Amino acid sequence: QVQLVESGGGSVQAGGSLGLSCSASGSIFSIISMGWYRQAPGKQRELVANVANDAPANYADSVKGRFAVSRDGAKNTVHLQMNSLKPEDTAVYYCRAGGVATSPLSPLSDYWGQGTQVTVSS
Repeated sequence: QVQLVESGGGSVQAGGSLGLSCSASGSIFSIISMGWYRQAPGKQRELVANVANDAPANYADSVKGRFAVSRDGAKNTVHLQMNSLKPEDTAVYYCRAGGVATSPLSPLSDYWGQGTQVTVSS
């Protein structure tokens, strides 16, 4: 089994910064991508930022220039640095590991963290 544990988040005033970290552990042979999604009340879950193997980071238009995602493939960790936060960034943020193989021949699966709340006040 694979577990994703998130840390960080919390409350901040508009214009402030927060960092989120996620660590994947368990029976992991390989991971294709790691990244962050978010879900605000009454809205669908949406991509924030994602990093796939041998590919540049991919960002939602709404966070480009403000957020930065970094991934350590050897440690199976991903970090999201969020700067110039806005009230509309308020949401539950979820870490996702995509295309996870638990052995060389296993099928690929996606895993999600439990979510961490980010609240930005105006």
